[in-house]
Amino acid sequence: YWDGQIIKGPDGKFHMFASRWDEAAGHNGWFGSVAVHAVSDKLTGPYEDKGLCWPNDQGGKGHNVTALTMPDGRYAIIISETRDCTVYVSKSLDGPWETLGKITVEGEPKWHGSNVSIMVRPDGNFEFTQREGRIYFSDKGILGPYKVQGQSVYPRGIPNLEDPCIWYSGRLYHITVNSWSTRKAYHLTSTDGIHDWVNRGVAYDPREAVIRYPDGTVNRWNKLERPSVYMEKGHVVAITLAAIDVEKDQEKGHDGHGSKVLVIPFDGAALDRDLKKTTADAPEQ
Repeated sequence: YWDGQIIKGPDGKFHMFASRWDEAAGHNGWFGSVAVHAVSDKLTGPYEDKGLCWPNDQGGKGHNVTALTMPDGRYAIIISETRDCTVYVSKSLDGPWETLGKITVEGEPKWHGSNVSIMVRPDGNFEFTQREGRIYFSDKGILGPYKVQGQSVYPRGIPNLEDPCIWYSGRLYHITVNSWSTRKAYHLTSTDGIHDWVNRGVAYDPREAVIRYPDGTVNRWNKLERPSVYMEKGHVVAITLAAIDVEKDQEKGHDGHGSKVLVIPFDGAALDRDLKKTTADAPEQ
């Protein structure tokens, strides 16, 4: 399993949208991944795989799976990387999922999309970022066309940044983005979601005691990638991470090292409170 975005349904259940592929293929089997729906009675799981989201569309093919609730109340699943960035919609988290269309970018007719992370802004418009770190904005709906808002917002000097996750909380826009070669992720913030992104430092490092159980047990992984956030009452209460305990090219299939999606409780209200204080204490420029 890989990716992982959670939405709580009106039934009180937690619905996760992720990708998976044949474990026998090893990690490189992700090129043939499919988008799946899983359900749990608890936020932290366990989740039961309910199967493909769109079994009759290219056999369910989908990667970089993410999802959101649209302003009109419908649900949307967005995929990218192995296919053009495509949006599927449904009135129910259980489906059926219908193709809404492909996301378009103004002035870039061949735009494809990779690692797309998308959000509904407080004003009801849509914003996303992707692997290269540019910000895209649309006031014409989820499909766009989107307008590129300048160059990459990623901090300079950090190599191989990918897998951004974008959200809004505590009156700030946030991005976490992972440097796959250094295995560290970084946290960026902006007051308007477009300009003046500030690097707040390391968000997480799998070599540190990031995942700690109440009894003190520390769970360590080689790589933690594809971050997503689950929010309640305007704050992050959990993050999901795709995890693997060996280097990707060492996962050959049927070897006990298959990747997994982790759901980790997180005190986002405390983060927002601390950032509010830090921002208030910062000297005027």
